[in-house]
Amino acid sequence: MRSMNRIGSARRVALAFGSLCLACGSAEQEPAPPPPGPEAAAPAATPAPDPAVAALRDQARAIFGVLPSEAPNPNNPSTPQKVDLGRMLFYENRITLSQQLSCNSCHQLDNYGVDGEPTSPGHKGQRGDRNSPTVFNAALHIAQFWDGRAADVEEQAKGPVLNPVEMAMPAEAEVILVLKSIPGYAPLFAAAFPDSAADPIHFDNMALAIGAFERGLLTPAPFDAFLEGDDAALSMEQRAGLTTFIQTGCITCHNGATIGGRMYQKLGLVEPYPTDDTGREKLTGNEADRFVFKVPSLRNVAKTGPWFHDGSVASLDEAIQLMAKHQLGKTLTEAEVSSIRAFLDSLTGEVDARYAAPPELPPSGPETPGPRES
Repeated sequence: MRSMNRIGSARRVALAFGSLCLACGSAEQEPAPPPPGPEAAAPAATPAPDPAVAALRDQARAIFGVLPSEAPNPNNPSTPQKVDLGRMLFYENRITLSQQLSCNSCHQLDNYGVDGEPTSPGHKGQRGDRNSPTVFNAALHIAQFWDGRAADVEEQAKGPVLNPVEMAMPAEAEVILVLKSIPGYAPLFAAAFPDSAADPIHFDNMALAIGAFERGLLTPAPFDAFLEGDDAALSMEQRAGLTTFIQTGCITCHNGATIGGRMYQKLGLVEPYPTDDTGREKLTGNEADRFVFKVPSLRNVAKTGPWFHDGSVASLDEAIQLMAKHQLGKTLTEAEVSSIRAFLDSLTGEVDARYAAPPELPPSGPETPGPRES
């Protein structure tokens, strides 16, 4: 009997051991669920829009609008071939008498479209009496040059080439002679201007190509992202600066998508500004235009000093203070100047480096003239 009990006991142990092994095997195939823990955190709720920021955006959109994605000219339809040719001509130094200058010399595309000098050195180091403004976003302006003597960027492109102080070419025919002597330009002009294939290389087409290229030089900035609905695009300081800019009255002249460039205004509107340059009066002969200039755009203004028509102001803070004094009759505190400057920083845009990059220029031909002094 004792033996039978021992056998039964052994059998019960074996069955228990087998059940344990089966349980282990089952556990390897189907893991047990993890022990209960805290519930997964719910997705963070999207913060509600700040009504004050939304109101500021609405106000700013009404004053400035939105920078367009292009600056077309119906009289100069853009094509890739025309833009590519214009880029080459923008960097082309052989259409200057000394062959040491190009459009890019004064409007450096890797430096926000300026050369950083009060006035730019031209032929034989000569300097004019006005600062070279940035070429970025200029195609959206009311006119070109400080006095508005060119209606658009196409007309503007003709001026410096023949100016004796700047690129100093003696005549349009001399420019065309150079371009026709460079073999690689013939097919490029023909592709850009197929309707004038019989003789596409002429002065007007040169200017049209440069203008088509310049119309692509637009620089969207954080301010534009804010206007499109991105609250985080501007810091609190920049939003406060926008408010200060508006409340101070800067928007009287600096409005629209280019934050300026849309009108002419007397320099020294409230308090006379010391300058010998009489502005548009030189162009029109009208006494009412004395000291009147095109209002500059403030896009990229933090990068385009020195400032004013003569490049005489080396500090952006000073420029802000002087404009408030002479144009608005106001004396700003340091805090107000700093606030406005914070907003102006948000106008520094993104340059499309690939679009603006220097191209490979076609090599000179055997008849291409060399550099000349006169």
